Amino acid sequence: MSLDLKDYSYHLPEKLIANKLESKRDHCRLLSLNKKTGKIDHLKFFDLIKTLNSNDVLVLNQSKVFPARLFGQKTTGGKFEILLLHQIDAASWQTISKPRLTIGQKLIFGHSLEGQVMKSNKITGEIEINFNQKHQQFLQTLDKIGHTPLPPYISSKDSESEIRKEYQTVYAKETGSAAAPTAGLHFTKKLLSDLKKRGVQIEYITLHVGLGTFQNLRPENITSKTLHQEFYEIDTDTAKRLNLAKEQGRRIIAVGTTSVRTLESAYENNQLKSGQSSTQIFIYPPYKFKFIDALITNFHLPESSLLMLVSAFAGKKNIFNAYQEAINQEYRFFSFGDAMFIF
Repeated sequence: MSLDLKDYSYHLPEKLIANKLESKRDHCRLLSLNKKTGKIDHLKFFDLIKTLNSNDVLVLNQSKVFPARLFGQKTTGGKFEILLLHQIDAASWQTISKPRLTIGQKLIFGHSLEGQVMKSNKITGEIEINFNQKHQQFLQTLDKIGHTPLPPYISSKDSESEIRKEYQTVYAKETGSAAAPTAGLHFTKKLLSDLKKRGVQIEYITLHVGLGTFQNLRPENITSKTLHQEFYEIDTDTAKRLNLAKEQGRRIIAVGTTSVRTLESAYENNQLKSGQSSTQIFIYPPYKFKFIDALITNFHLPESSLLMLVSAFAGKKNIFNAYQEAINQEYRFFSFGDAMFIF
């Protein structure tokens, strides 16, 4: 199967890019795709209550987005912005910047926060910054001056406080993501409660969403067949319950591509492994899925690793037929857009 990005391109009218969530999260549209037959049905997200049953297990990513976008000024007066990606130690963070910053540069932010560029990777564009604040002090400053890192294709007119609520799942718990696991944005607490009452098993894992959300696929991704590194955790009890569910033949439904990457990375020797780890897994056709049976996901950008992942799961022809149908029916696309249920 080709890894040519042009094979994963499609034209999307700009008016179909969603800039806000539906006012009632679970009232967004849901395109249901049977990957065996290619049959498409048009539902609402809350119709999951009629679609799922006690044979189903939902796996959600409980990572929490933090205000990871910072604006600053160099000592020379030039302005810049950075995106915090991953904490290296108490005072150091892996980041990306715009424009590119160089090693040794001193950086000035608000609320007495300062930093210095320690390392720079010219290939990935990542830089390491050492800050003069750490632990709770740093997080408190971040809460005051940081901005929610919305994807660049979203034009939001909402305030920072409104965006922080909107760009967060209702079950977010573990702080560490530079972007929301967006398939989960459509769930409400009531819908989750109603699904539980229906007998649906709900489990939570954590994968902190990082650099890949903001970067286009690069030639080295294609050559190495790996993606950016992301950190995940599955606790012991959760792994035990999921392994038992799999043995019982229950349907494992990943909510979002981040949950897919976690479950597929942690599955070894016919067992889902618990603990903390990281993954660079790049899923593209003809990948053979080991753990998941169904997927709830949003509509993804052209020529993206996420579009390649869903093409591997449902079949490229099915996905592109479904995307064209969604465009014809004027579904809303990308992070704040409508959803798909692929089974």
